[in-house]
Amino acid sequence: MIEPRDVPSPDAGAGQTEDADGRRTLAWRALLAWYAAEGRASLPWRHTRDPYAVLVSEVMLQQTQVDRVLPKYRAFLDQFPTLDDLAAAPVADVIRAWAGLGYNMRAIRLHEIARQAVERYGGTLPGSLDKLLELKGIGRYTAGAVACFAFGLPVATVDTNIRRVLWRVFRGVEPYVWPADTAFQRQMLALAEWALPPDGAYDWQQALMDLGATVCLARRPLCERCPLAANCAAYQEAARVSLFPSGEAVARLRDERAALDASHDASRDASHTRETGDEAAPSARKVAERRAGYAAQTPRASRAPAQPFTTTSRYFRGRVVATLREMPSSATLSLAELGPRLKPEYTAAEYPWLRALVERLARDGLVRLTGNLEDASAAHVALP
Repeated sequence: MIEPRDVPSPDAGAGQTEDADGRRTLAWRALLAWYAAEGRASLPWRHTRDPYAVLVSEVMLQQTQVDRVLPKYRAFLDQFPTLDDLAAAPVADVIRAWAGLGYNMRAIRLHEIARQAVERYGGTLPGSLDKLLELKGIGRYTAGAVACFAFGLPVATVDTNIRRVLWRVFRGVEPYVWPADTAFQRQMLALAEWALPPDGAYDWQQALMDLGATVCLARRPLCERCPLAANCAAYQEAARVSLFPSGEAVARLRDERAALDASHDASRDASHTRETGDEAAPSARKVAERRAGYAAQTPRASRAPAQPFTTTSRYFRGRVVATLREMPSSATLSLAELGPRLKPEYTAAEYPWLRALVERLARDGLVRLTGNLEDASAAHVALP
């Protein structure tokens, strides 16, 4: 199994480097052969190298499933065929075109990227990673994806699928909760760069994403169908503790470790309380990848109950934008009228909450506020 220390570093010994390089070469061959036969070649963004079309697909695919993106991708490009068309469009039209994709701030960011591309580069996207990263609204993943998938550059990038597959293949069973610190992000990017084949970066990274989306699943990997099982560090870990290694065994091993970690955290916190008399703050963890409908084996007492989505700020932000999308382009809505549309039980006493919600949307560029905000009937909101 390739441990973290086995990925070559500048001071790696010859034997260590050769072992890791050999495993990497086997992974290249097996995964690229699988991709040629099983890859999702029908996805429309796999049939273009237009940087703008690639950018649109990558922004849409952030946090949104492929099935939801497919109909919106072509419709969006039909409405805004070029960066110039998108930059010239009213923001309200872009937000309306984004309906059904969620995370509406992505529409604002995409519109802003188009405006910058027109102002700086005459309506084209720059063809280097560094220049792409200079555009406000483009992060390292999106810049790397455009550089590789549109311009053919050998640039590594890491999304949730790529991270999970690379970690399992070259490091072992993944953590139940991914670290969110900058050092870990750098570590993952270094692993992705090391794993990138000298030729075929496009196919390799598309293959990693396809494998993560269809076989090397977050909840329970389908190891029996995986072309990398024989070369996978996580599968080998499961084989050492199970007579019948499988994706279920990999998932169980991950969850058992999470339960053990939670038990250690609880014991440590209890010890801290006994020794100092102070309540220890629970360990802060950021879940980077949702495991919907999956009850982990982590002790129940260690998990805070999830807040119902329909009570969250994100839910009501989306409701505001959806309500305004349904109105004619020139229409506005008073906040007094908006409240009952968001919550049937809304009362005037909740106006401070509603006002704060809409003001945050306005700061983000998703809505436009006019009138006297001290008076719910005199304050109006519309798409920008």
